[in-house]
Amino acid sequence: MPRQILEEARLHPAIRERVARHQADIVAEVQQAIAQHAVIVVGMKGNPFPRKVRKALDAAGIAYHYLEYGSYLSQWRRRNALKMWTGWPTFPMVFVRGVLVGGFEDTQKLIASGELK
Repeated sequence: MPRQILEEARLHPAIRERVARHQADIVAEVQQAIAQHAVIVVGMKGNPFPRKVRKALDAAGIAYHYLEYGSYLSQWRRRNALKMWTGWPTFPMVFVRGVLVGGFEDTQKLIASGELK
């Protein structure tokens, strides 16, 4: 079942542009990185899971590009735009060839299965 997203027709015309522009810069930055790199890890300071997924990718010899946005107390509003864009609720967000594959545990499974090689 596809995730629910409020239809644009259900947004009042006066706020549609504001909704469309909300934190668009961070989404565009991640989209640009996805277009340029095979593997992208999006994380934040203070969260151990972005560090763990990078360590697992390093151990597997898989090159990646890392983007870090704030910590638990900083840039959370900007990071929230990424959560709304992807529908993924936690960090890290790992993209492989433009596809969101999940977080640390999901990436670990793909490494173990050999799918990321």
